[in-house]
Amino acid sequence: MMNDTELKQILIQEAKEIESYVIKTRRYVHQHPETAFEEIKTQDFIEAELKNIGYETIRAARTGVVGILNGENPGQTIALRADTDALNLTEENDVEYASKISGKMHACGHDAHTAMLLGAAKLIFKHRADLSGPLKLIFQPAEEGGGGGKLICDEGHLDNVDRIFGIHVWRELEAGLIGLRKGGMLASADAFTVIITGKGGHAAAPHQAIDPTAVLVDIYNALQKIVSREIDPFSDVIMTTPVMQGSDAFNVIPREAKLMGTFRTMDPDVRKHIVTRIPEIVKGYCEAWRCEGKVIFNEGDMIPYPPLINDAQTIDEISRILEGTKLKYVSMDPSMGGEDFAFYLQKTKGAFLTLGIYNEEKGITSPHHHPQFDVDEAVLWKGTALYSILAFYQLFKV
Repeated sequence: MMNDTELKQILIQEAKEIESYVIKTRRYVHQHPETAFEEIKTQDFIEAELKNIGYETIRAARTGVVGILNGENPGQTIALRADTDALNLTEENDVEYASKISGKMHACGHDAHTAMLLGAAKLIFKHRADLSGPLKLIFQPAEEGGGGGKLICDEGHLDNVDRIFGIHVWRELEAGLIGLRKGGMLASADAFTVIITGKGGHAAAPHQAIDPTAVLVDIYNALQKIVSREIDPFSDVIMTTPVMQGSDAFNVIPREAKLMGTFRTMDPDVRKHIVTRIPEIVKGYCEAWRCEGKVIFNEGDMIPYPPLINDAQTIDEISRILEGTKLKYVSMDPSMGGEDFAFYLQKTKGAFLTLGIYNEEKGITSPHHHPQFDVDEAVLWKGTALYSILAFYQLFKV
Protein backbone atom coordinates (compact mmCIF):
# COMPACT_ATOMS: atom_id res chain seq x y z
CA MET A 1 0.00 0.00 0.00
CA MET A 2 1.43 3.40 -1.01
CA ASN A 3 1.20 6.49 1.17
CA ASP A 4 -1.66 8.93 0.72
CA THR A 5 0.39 11.68 -0.94
CA GLU A 6 1.66 9.28 -3.60
CA LEU A 7 -1.81 7.90 -4.24
CA LYS A 8 -3.35 11.35 -4.66
CA GLN A 9 -0.67 12.33 -7.15
CA ILE A 10 -1.10 9.08 -9.08
CA LEU A 11 -4.90 9.41 -9.22
CA ILE A 12 -4.60 12.95 -10.58
CA GLN A 13 -1.96 11.90 -13.11
CA GLU A 14 -3.94 8.86 -14.26
CA ALA A 15 -7.15 10.91 -14.54
CA LYS A 16 -5.34 13.13 -17.02
CA GLU A 17 -4.09 10.04 -18.86
CA ILE A 18 -7.63 8.72 -19.43
CA GLU A 19 -8.96 12.14 -20.49
CA SER A 20 -9.76 10.85 -23.98
CA TYR A 21 -11.98 8.10 -22.51
CA VAL A 22 -13.88 10.61 -20.38
CA ILE A 23 -14.45 12.97 -23.31
CA LYS A 24 -15.45 10.13 -25.65
CA THR A 25 -17.90 8.83 -23.04
CA ARG A 26 -19.35 12.28 -22.43
CA ARG A 27 -19.92 12.80 -26.14
CA TYR A 28 -21.65 9.44 -26.54
CA VAL A 29 -24.02 10.17 -23.67
CA HIS A 30 -24.56 13.71 -24.98
CA GLN A 31 -25.57 12.40 -28.40
CA HIS A 32 -28.11 10.01 -26.87
CA PRO A 33 -30.02 12.04 -24.26
CA GLU A 34 -32.88 10.47 -22.33
CA THR A 35 -35.16 12.32 -19.91
CA ALA A 36 -36.45 11.38 -16.46
CA PHE A 37 -37.12 7.65 -15.99
CA GLU A 38 -36.62 7.05 -19.72
CA GLU A 39 -32.86 6.48 -19.41
CA ILE A 40 -33.10 2.90 -20.69
CA LYS A 41 -30.18 2.95 -23.13
CA THR A 42 -28.16 5.09 -20.76
CA GLN A 43 -28.74 2.53 -18.02
CA ASP A 44 -27.64 -0.30 -20.31
CA PHE A 45 -24.52 1.61 -21.34
CA ILE A 46 -23.47 2.45 -17.78
CA GLU A 47 -24.09 -1.07 -16.51
CA ALA A 48 -22.05 -2.58 -19.33
CA GLU A 49 -19.15 -0.20 -18.69
CA LEU A 50 -19.13 -0.97 -14.95
CA LYS A 51 -19.28 -4.72 -15.48
CA ASN A 52 -16.49 -4.51 -18.02
CA ILE A 53 -14.32 -2.75 -15.44
CA GLY A 54 -15.11 -5.35 -12.78
CA TYR A 55 -17.89 -3.90 -10.62
CA GLU A 56 -20.89 -5.72 -9.28
CA THR A 57 -24.01 -3.85 -10.45
CA ILE A 58 -27.63 -3.57 -9.42
CA ARG A 59 -30.39 -1.63 -11.12
CA ALA A 60 -32.03 1.02 -8.98
CA ALA A 61 -34.67 3.76 -9.07
CA ARG A 62 -36.22 2.23 -12.22
CA THR A 63 -33.59 3.47 -14.70
CA GLY A 64 -30.50 3.92 -12.52
CA VAL A 65 -27.46 1.78 -11.78
CA VAL A 66 -25.44 1.25 -8.61
CA GLY A 67 -21.92 -0.10 -9.01
CA ILE A 68 -20.47 -1.84 -5.95
CA LEU A 69 -16.83 -2.48 -5.16
CA ASN A 70 -15.59 -3.93 -1.88
CA GLY A 71 -12.27 -2.49 -0.79
CA GLU A 72 -9.52 -4.82 0.32
CA ASN A 73 -9.35 -3.10 3.73
CA PRO A 74 -12.08 -2.69 6.37
CA GLY A 75 -13.75 0.70 6.63
CA GLN A 76 -16.85 2.82 6.20
CA THR A 77 -19.06 2.85 3.12
CA ILE A 78 -18.47 5.72 0.71
CA ALA A 79 -20.84 6.61 -2.13
CA LEU A 80 -20.25 8.74 -5.21
CA ARG A 81 -23.19 10.00 -7.24
CA ALA A 82 -23.69 11.16 -10.83
CA ASP A 83 -27.07 12.05 -12.36
CA THR A 84 -27.86 10.76 -15.85
CA ASP A 85 -31.00 12.44 -17.22
CA ALA A 86 -31.36 15.07 -19.93
CA LEU A 87 -33.91 17.83 -20.58
CA ASN A 88 -36.78 18.33 -23.01
CA LEU A 89 -34.91 20.94 -25.02
CA THR A 90 -33.79 21.27 -28.64
CA GLU A 91 -30.02 21.71 -28.93
CA GLU A 92 -28.71 24.71 -30.86
CA ASN A 93 -24.98 23.91 -30.67
CA ASP A 94 -23.26 23.29 -33.99
CA VAL A 95 -20.88 20.57 -32.78
CA GLU A 96 -20.06 17.09 -34.00
CA TYR A 97 -21.40 15.55 -30.80
CA ALA A 98 -24.78 17.37 -30.83
CA SER A 99 -27.89 15.53 -29.65
CA LYS A 100 -29.25 12.96 -32.10
CA ILE A 101 -32.64 12.90 -30.38
CA SER A 102 -35.06 15.60 -31.49
CA GLY A 103 -36.33 17.77 -28.64
CA LYS A 104 -33.98 16.30 -26.03
CA MET A 105 -30.63 17.60 -24.88
CA HIS A 106 -28.09 17.31 -22.08
CA ALA A 107 -28.31 21.00 -21.17
CA CYS A 108 -27.24 20.72 -17.54
CA GLY A 109 -24.05 18.65 -17.69
CA HIS A 110 -25.34 15.29 -16.50
CA ASP A 111 -23.58 13.71 -19.46
CA ALA A 112 -20.32 15.09 -18.06
CA HIS A 113 -21.09 13.80 -14.56
CA THR A 114 -21.76 10.33 -15.92
CA ALA A 115 -18.53 10.32 -17.92
CA MET A 116 -16.41 11.67 -15.06
CA LEU A 117 -17.68 9.01 -12.66
CA LEU A 118 -17.19 6.19 -15.17
CA GLY A 119 -13.63 7.42 -15.62
CA ALA A 120 -13.17 7.42 -11.86
CA ALA A 121 -14.56 3.87 -11.71
CA LYS A 122 -11.58 2.72 -13.78
CA LEU A 123 -9.01 4.40 -11.54
CA ILE A 124 -10.63 3.30 -8.28
CA PHE A 125 -10.80 -0.31 -9.43
CA LYS A 126 -7.15 -0.20 -10.44
CA HIS A 127 -6.20 0.95 -6.93
CA ARG A 128 -8.71 -1.13 -4.99
CA ALA A 129 -5.91 -2.53 -2.82
CA ASP A 130 -5.82 0.90 -1.13
CA LEU A 131 -9.62 1.16 -0.80
CA SER A 132 -11.16 0.85 2.66
CA GLY A 133 -14.68 -0.47 3.03
CA PRO A 134 -17.42 -0.82 0.42
CA LEU A 135 -17.82 1.76 -2.34
CA LYS A 136 -21.06 2.57 -4.15
CA LEU A 137 -21.16 4.40 -7.46
CA ILE A 138 -24.70 5.74 -7.85
CA PHE A 139 -25.77 6.64 -11.37
CA GLN A 140 -29.09 8.28 -10.59
CA PRO A 141 -31.92 9.02 -13.03
CA ALA A 142 -34.52 11.79 -12.96
CA GLU A 143 -32.78 14.63 -11.16
CA GLU A 144 -34.60 17.22 -13.27
CA GLY A 145 -37.78 17.35 -11.22
CA GLY A 146 -38.44 13.61 -11.01
CA GLY A 147 -36.85 13.11 -7.62
CA GLY A 148 -34.69 10.17 -8.60
CA GLY A 149 -32.51 10.87 -5.57
CA LYS A 150 -35.48 10.43 -3.25
CA LEU A 151 -36.28 7.11 -4.89
CA ILE A 152 -32.68 5.95 -4.40
CA CYS A 153 -33.06 6.78 -0.69
CA ASP A 154 -36.51 5.16 -0.44
CA GLU A 155 -35.11 1.94 -1.88
CA GLY A 156 -32.52 1.82 0.91
CA HIS A 157 -29.35 2.30 -1.12
CA LEU A 158 -28.05 4.87 1.37
CA ASP A 159 -28.98 2.99 4.53
CA ASN A 160 -25.41 1.77 5.09
CA VAL A 161 -23.58 4.76 3.52
CA ASP A 162 -21.39 6.79 5.87
CA ARG A 163 -20.38 9.56 3.41
CA ILE A 164 -21.72 10.55 0.01
CA PHE A 165 -20.25 12.95 -2.54
CA GLY A 166 -21.55 14.47 -5.73
CA ILE A 167 -20.07 16.80 -8.35
CA HIS A 168 -21.88 19.19 -10.69
CA VAL A 169 -20.28 21.09 -13.57
CA TRP A 170 -20.83 24.79 -12.88
CA ARG A 171 -21.15 27.58 -15.41
CA GLU A 172 -20.67 30.25 -12.72
CA LEU A 173 -17.05 29.18 -12.07
CA GLU A 174 -14.05 29.55 -14.34
CA ALA A 175 -13.12 26.32 -16.08
CA GLY A 176 -11.11 23.98 -13.90
CA LEU A 177 -11.87 25.53 -10.51
CA ILE A 178 -13.53 23.38 -7.87
CA GLY A 179 -16.23 25.04 -5.78
CA LEU A 180 -16.68 24.23 -2.08
CA ARG A 181 -19.32 25.59 0.27
CA LYS A 182 -20.20 24.85 3.88
CA GLY A 183 -23.83 24.67 4.94
CA GLY A 184 -26.64 25.90 2.70
CA MET A 185 -25.58 25.63 -0.93
CA LEU A 186 -28.75 25.09 -2.99
CA ALA A 187 -32.34 25.99 -2.20
CA SER A 188 -35.50 23.99 -1.76
CA ALA A 189 -37.54 23.96 -4.96
CA ASP A 190 -41.34 23.95 -5.00
CA ALA A 191 -43.74 24.54 -7.87
CA PHE A 192 -47.28 25.80 -7.48
CA THR A 193 -50.35 26.46 -9.62
CA VAL A 194 -53.18 28.84 -8.72
CA ILE A 195 -56.47 28.30 -10.58
CA ILE A 196 -59.18 30.98 -10.31
CA THR A 197 -62.68 30.18 -11.54
CA GLY A 198 -65.14 32.99 -12.19
CA LYS A 199 -67.85 33.59 -14.76
CA GLY A 200 -67.01 34.11 -18.41
CA GLY A 201 -68.50 36.78 -20.61
CA HIS A 202 -68.04 39.48 -23.22
CA ALA A 203 -65.25 42.00 -22.68
CA ALA A 204 -67.74 44.80 -23.45
CA ALA A 205 -69.91 43.80 -20.49
CA PRO A 206 -67.57 43.00 -17.59
CA HIS A 207 -70.36 43.69 -15.07
CA GLN A 208 -72.16 40.62 -16.34
CA ALA A 209 -69.15 38.41 -15.74
CA ILE A 210 -66.84 37.60 -12.84
CA ASP A 211 -63.43 38.22 -14.35
CA PRO A 212 -60.85 35.77 -12.92
CA THR A 213 -57.97 37.58 -14.64
CA ALA A 214 -58.54 40.72 -12.56
CA VAL A 215 -58.35 38.65 -9.39
CA LEU A 216 -55.32 36.78 -10.67
CA VAL A 217 -53.37 40.03 -11.07
CA ASP A 218 -54.17 40.99 -7.47
CA ILE A 219 -53.02 37.58 -6.26
CA TYR A 220 -49.83 37.87 -8.34
CA ASN A 221 -48.94 41.13 -6.57
CA ALA A 222 -49.96 39.82 -3.15
CA LEU A 223 -47.73 36.76 -3.44
CA GLN A 224 -44.68 38.98 -3.95
CA LYS A 225 -45.47 40.65 -0.61
CA ILE A 226 -44.96 37.35 1.21
CA VAL A 227 -41.26 37.73 0.51
CA SER A 228 -41.00 41.52 0.79
CA ARG A 229 -43.21 42.02 3.86
CA GLU A 230 -43.45 38.78 5.85
CA ILE A 231 -39.98 37.24 5.73
CA ASP A 232 -36.71 38.48 7.20
CA PRO A 233 -34.93 40.41 4.40
CA PHE A 234 -31.70 38.61 5.31
CA SER A 235 -33.29 35.25 4.45
CA ASP A 236 -32.41 33.44 1.24
CA VAL A 237 -35.77 33.23 -0.53
CA ILE A 238 -37.30 34.01 -3.93
CA MET A 239 -40.80 33.88 -5.39
CA THR A 240 -41.12 33.78 -9.17
CA THR A 241 -44.45 33.52 -11.02
CA PRO A 242 -43.68 33.59 -14.77
CA VAL A 243 -46.84 31.90 -16.10
CA MET A 244 -50.18 33.73 -16.35
CA GLN A 245 -52.92 32.23 -18.50
CA GLY A 246 -56.34 33.67 -19.23
CA SER A 247 -58.36 34.26 -22.34
CA ASP A 248 -57.37 33.32 -25.87
CA ALA A 249 -59.17 36.34 -27.35
CA PHE A 250 -59.01 40.09 -26.73
CA ASN A 251 -62.78 40.41 -26.35
CA VAL A 252 -63.55 37.36 -24.22
CA ILE A 253 -63.51 37.24 -20.42
CA PRO A 254 -62.53 33.66 -19.57
CA ARG A 255 -64.22 31.47 -17.03
CA GLU A 256 -60.86 30.36 -15.65
CA ALA A 257 -57.42 31.90 -15.19
CA LYS A 258 -54.20 30.26 -14.08
CA LEU A 259 -50.97 31.40 -12.40
CA MET A 260 -47.89 29.17 -12.11
CA GLY A 261 -44.64 29.75 -10.29
CA THR A 262 -41.92 28.54 -7.99
CA PHE A 263 -40.50 29.52 -4.62
CA ARG A 264 -37.09 28.63 -3.30
CA THR A 265 -35.38 29.05 0.05
CA MET A 266 -32.52 27.75 2.18
CA ASP A 267 -34.71 27.79 5.30
CA PRO A 268 -37.22 24.94 5.94
CA ASP A 269 -39.27 27.21 8.26
CA VAL A 270 -39.58 29.85 5.53
CA ARG A 271 -40.75 27.14 3.14
CA LYS A 272 -43.46 26.06 5.58
CA HIS A 273 -44.61 29.67 5.96
CA ILE A 274 -44.95 30.14 2.20
CA VAL A 275 -46.81 26.84 1.79
CA THR A 276 -49.31 28.06 4.39
CA ARG A 277 -49.67 31.63 3.13
CA ILE A 278 -50.29 31.03 -0.60
CA PRO A 279 -53.65 29.23 -0.04
CA GLU A 280 -54.66 31.80 2.59
CA ILE A 281 -54.05 34.69 0.18
CA VAL A 282 -55.85 32.96 -2.69
CA LYS A 283 -58.83 32.20 -0.46
CA GLY A 284 -59.06 35.80 0.76
CA TYR A 285 -59.03 37.38 -2.68
CA CYS A 286 -61.47 34.85 -4.10
CA GLU A 287 -63.95 35.46 -1.30
CA ALA A 288 -63.64 39.21 -1.84
CA TRP A 289 -64.38 38.96 -5.57
CA ARG A 290 -66.85 36.04 -5.61
CA CYS A 291 -64.53 33.56 -7.32
CA GLU A 292 -63.42 30.06 -6.52
CA GLY A 293 -59.72 29.40 -6.02
CA LYS A 294 -57.55 26.32 -5.91
CA VAL A 295 -53.83 25.93 -5.17
CA ILE A 296 -51.86 22.88 -6.31
CA PHE A 297 -48.31 22.32 -5.07
CA ASN A 298 -45.83 20.23 -7.08
CA GLU A 299 -48.34 18.97 -9.60
CA GLY A 300 -47.98 15.65 -11.40
CA ASP A 301 -44.55 14.01 -11.17
CA MET A 302 -42.90 17.09 -9.68
CA ILE A 303 -41.13 16.24 -6.42
CA PRO A 304 -40.41 19.12 -3.99
CA TYR A 305 -36.69 19.24 -3.21
CA PRO A 306 -35.43 20.22 0.25
CA PRO A 307 -32.53 22.67 0.72
CA LEU A 308 -29.11 21.17 0.02
CA ILE A 309 -27.01 21.54 3.17
CA ASN A 310 -23.36 20.47 3.01
CA ASP A 311 -21.73 19.03 6.13
CA ALA A 312 -19.27 21.68 7.34
CA GLN A 313 -16.75 19.21 8.77
CA THR A 314 -16.70 17.24 5.52
CA ILE A 315 -16.03 20.40 3.50
CA ASP A 316 -13.16 21.31 5.84
CA GLU A 317 -11.67 17.85 5.38
CA ILE A 318 -12.00 18.00 1.59
CA SER A 319 -10.23 21.36 1.50
CA ARG A 320 -7.33 19.85 3.46
CA ILE A 321 -7.26 16.83 1.15
CA LEU A 322 -6.97 19.08 -1.91
CA GLU A 323 -4.24 21.30 -0.47
CA GLY A 324 -1.05 21.08 -2.50
CA THR A 325 -2.65 19.26 -5.44
CA LYS A 326 -3.35 20.40 -8.99
CA LEU A 327 -7.04 20.58 -8.10
CA LYS A 328 -7.52 24.23 -7.14
CA TYR A 329 -10.60 25.11 -5.13
CA VAL A 330 -12.47 28.27 -4.16
CA SER A 331 -15.30 29.09 -1.80
CA MET A 332 -18.42 29.38 -3.96
CA ASP A 333 -21.58 31.43 -3.56
CA PRO A 334 -24.90 29.71 -2.81
CA SER A 335 -27.47 29.31 -5.57
CA MET A 336 -31.26 29.37 -5.53
CA GLY A 337 -31.28 26.42 -7.89
CA GLY A 338 -32.51 23.09 -6.55
CA GLU A 339 -30.91 19.63 -6.60
CA ASP A 340 -32.21 16.30 -5.39
CA PHE A 341 -28.78 15.45 -3.98
CA ALA A 342 -30.36 17.22 -1.00
CA PHE A 343 -32.25 14.00 -0.20
CA TYR A 344 -28.95 12.14 0.22
CA LEU A 345 -27.67 14.73 2.67
CA GLN A 346 -30.80 14.26 4.76
CA LYS A 347 -29.87 10.58 5.07
CA THR A 348 -26.14 10.79 5.73
CA LYS A 349 -23.18 13.15 5.88
CA GLY A 350 -21.51 14.33 2.73
CA ALA A 351 -20.89 17.16 0.32
CA PHE A 352 -21.92 18.42 -3.08
CA LEU A 353 -19.07 20.03 -5.03
CA THR A 354 -18.86 21.93 -8.30
CA LEU A 355 -16.43 21.98 -11.21
CA GLY A 356 -16.15 25.22 -13.17
CA ILE A 357 -16.70 25.01 -16.94
CA TYR A 358 -17.00 28.68 -17.97
CA ASN A 359 -14.53 29.51 -20.75
CA GLU A 360 -15.14 32.75 -22.64
CA GLU A 361 -12.29 32.11 -25.10
CA LYS A 362 -13.98 28.90 -26.24
CA GLY A 363 -17.43 30.49 -26.27
CA ILE A 364 -18.64 28.28 -23.44
CA THR A 365 -20.73 30.88 -21.64
CA SER A 366 -24.38 29.80 -21.89
CA PRO A 367 -26.19 29.06 -18.63
CA HIS A 368 -27.56 25.71 -17.56
CA HIS A 369 -30.85 24.70 -19.22
CA HIS A 370 -30.04 26.81 -22.29
CA PRO A 371 -30.16 25.30 -25.83
CA GLN A 372 -26.54 26.42 -26.36
CA PHE A 373 -25.23 25.07 -23.05
CA ASP A 374 -21.92 23.23 -23.36
CA VAL A 375 -18.99 22.29 -21.15
CA ASP A 376 -15.26 22.85 -21.43
CA GLU A 377 -14.22 19.25 -21.98
CA ALA A 378 -10.59 20.10 -21.22
CA VAL A 379 -11.37 20.17 -17.48
CA LEU A 380 -13.45 17.00 -17.19
CA TRP A 381 -10.42 14.94 -16.19
CA LYS A 382 -10.32 17.06 -13.03
CA GLY A 383 -13.81 15.85 -12.17
CA THR A 384 -12.63 12.28 -12.67
CA ALA A 385 -9.63 12.96 -10.41
CA LEU A 386 -11.86 14.52 -7.75
CA TYR A 387 -14.34 11.63 -7.77
CA SER A 388 -11.41 9.20 -7.49
CA ILE A 389 -9.85 11.03 -4.55
CA LEU A 390 -13.21 11.17 -2.74
CA ALA A 391 -13.49 7.38 -3.03
CA PHE A 392 -10.40 7.19 -0.80
CA TYR A 393 -11.79 9.82 1.58
CA GLN A 394 -11.10 7.72 4.70
CA LEU A 395 -7.44 7.36 3.78
CA PHE A 396 -6.87 10.99 2.82
CA LYS A 397 -8.77 12.79 5.58
CA VAL A 398 -6.52 11.45 8.34
